[in-house]
Amino acid sequence: MAPKTRRYDDAKIRAAVTAQFDHVARAVGELGPEQLAGPSGLGDWTVADLAAHIAWIADSLAAGLARPPAAVPELTAVEWPFATASLAGKISEAARETLTGAPLPELYDRAATAMARELAANPGGRVLQLWIGDMTLADFLVTRTVELVVHTDDLNRAAGLDVPIERQALAACTRLLADSLALRAPGGSVEVRIPPFAVVQCIEGPRHTRGTPPNVVETDPLTWIRLATGRTDWAAALDGAHVRAGGERADLSALLPLMS
Repeated sequence: MAPKTRRYDDAKIRAAVTAQFDHVARAVGELGPEQLAGPSGLGDWTVADLAAHIAWIADSLAAGLARPPAAVPELTAVEWPFATASLAGKISEAARETLTGAPLPELYDRAATAMARELAANPGGRVLQLWIGDMTLADFLVTRTVELVVHTDDLNRAAGLDVPIERQALAACTRLLADSLALRAPGGSVEVRIPPFAVVQCIEGPRHTRGTPPNVVETDPLTWIRLATGRTDWAAALDGAHVRAGGERADLSALLPLMS
């Protein structure tokens, strides 16, 4: 059984996306040359490459809204994680081409200004033309919380920073990735708990409807996000006691990551 479509408050998501981008912009503006030249932990990207990519998240959103709208959406937010894998290289290359040559503070200022302008001019029902499939602005903004939260966490770990993560952005990111798990492996035999933001049931098998389910996975939001995006693996999270899994079906290793 497919999960019900979750509803998100468009105004809160817009505010969370804007606030999270602002948090990163302030932190990046204070990075020194040595920090920027350091490894990001993401392939051959430096911290500067990662920071530029985060600027591109806002810049590309504004650019998408500046294009003529599409007629109807082809993709929902919960389907988005599965559509990104084949386009990772294309997205990375587009980001490099768009942002090459300008200092990071200038990139962030330009992107923030353009994003604010386009968000103010476009309602949530506007359909964007996107490589991965046309999406409503409201749905696409929920996916921007995933990009921003994941890459803020990447930046914090790579550069030793403590950039805050907006609670609303963290909640939306957690819920979207949890719902995507339930979409990938529909069923009711395992309950995945990510307090305080999400609870989903997944994986075919006997459905438990009363009391404590026999198969339960529980973890915190950041660990879940790292698992879902390939930043850590299932065995490491279990060994580090960041995941609690009970029951013979409570093994998500074959389903993760959802995106990388």
